[in-house]
Amino acid sequence: MATHKFDVAVVGTGPGGYVSAIRCAQLGLSVATVEDDRPGGVCLNWGCIPTKALLRNAEVVNLMSHAADFGIKLGGFEASYPEAIQRSRRVADRMAKGVEFLFRKNKITLFPGRATLKARNVVEVKGTGGAETLEARAVILATGSEPKSLPGVTIDEKTVISSNGAVRNERAPKSIAVIGAGAVGVEFADVFASYGVQVTILEALPRVVPVEDEEVSKELARTFTRRGITIKTGVKVASVTPGGPGAAPAHRRRRALRPAGPAAAAPAGPGEQGCLGGAVRRAGLSAAGRPAGLGGAELGGVLRGRRLRGRVRDPRGPDGRPAAG
Repeated sequence: MATHKFDVAVVGTGPGGYVSAIRCAQLGLSVATVEDDRPGGVCLNWGCIPTKALLRNAEVVNLMSHAADFGIKLGGFEASYPEAIQRSRRVADRMAKGVEFLFRKNKITLFPGRATLKARNVVEVKGTGGAETLEARAVILATGSEPKSLPGVTIDEKTVISSNGAVRNERAPKSIAVIGAGAVGVEFADVFASYGVQVTILEALPRVVPVEDEEVSKELARTFTRRGITIKTGVKVASVTPGGPGAAPAHRRRRALRPAGPAAAAPAGPGEQGCLGGAVRRAGLSAAGRPAGLGGAELGGVLRGRRLRGRVRDPRGPDGRPAAG
C-alpha cells in the first residue's frame, strides 16, 4: 500500500472542501483531496447548480406561457423536459471542470475513492486502483450531506426519488407528491409544475418554507395555489405504498401536543404518486432533509455521536478536529 505525505488532507471536495483545499495551497501547503464522486460535491453536481439551471428553464417556460401579457404572439411552443435535464447536466459538468482546473492550477492532488480516517493524521483511500494511505499534519472533513430516507419512506431512486435522482431523470411523471416544503422541495415543485406535472406538496410543519419569514411562506403558497399546485401542511407521511406504475403516499395530520390520528390514504389518482423521477406516470420525491454525508468517508478509529456537529473527537485524547459544514 503506497503512502503519501501532505501538509493537509481534505476529505470531500464540495464548497467546504475545495475552497479549503485551494486556500491551503495558496498559503504554500501541500494538499491532497479525496472524493468518491466528481469534484464540486453535491452543490455543483447534484444540488445548487443543476437545480438553479432547471429553475431557469422553468422561468423561461412560464414566460413563454404568458407571452401575450407582454404583447408577444406565439403560434405555440414545445417545452422538452429531457432537454432541460440535459442542459442542467452540461452546466454542472462545466462547473465541475472548473474545480478540476483550479486543483491543477494550485497543484492540489486529487485521490478518487472512499476515505477512512484510520487515525488522527492518517486517511486510507480505497479507489479503483487499490488502497493508498495519506499522512497529513492536518485533516479537514468536508463530507457534505446525502439524501435522507424517512421511516416508511425508503428512497429507491425508482418510485421514491431523492433530489439527487431528480436531477438525473429525464422522464417527467404525470403527477408527483413532494415530501418536504423546504428550499429543495419547493424548487422541484416549481420545476415540475412548469412542465405540466400535477404536483402535491406534503409538509409536516404548519407552512411551506418554514425557516423563512411567514410573509414569504404566505406569498409562495398563494403563488403555488394559483398555479394549481396542491399544498398540504401539518401532515406527516406515514408510508409510501407501491401501486401500479408508481406509489401512493399515506399521510396523517399532525396535531400540536396530541397523538397523530389514524393514517389516511393521500388522494392519489391513477397517475399520482410521490415522485421526483423514477416512474413515468407516478413518482415520489423525498425532500425531507439531508444529514451529514459520510457515505464516502468512514470514521474508522474515531468516535462519533448520532449527529456530526462540527467536531470529530479522537478516542486517544480530549482534543477535537474541526469539520467543514
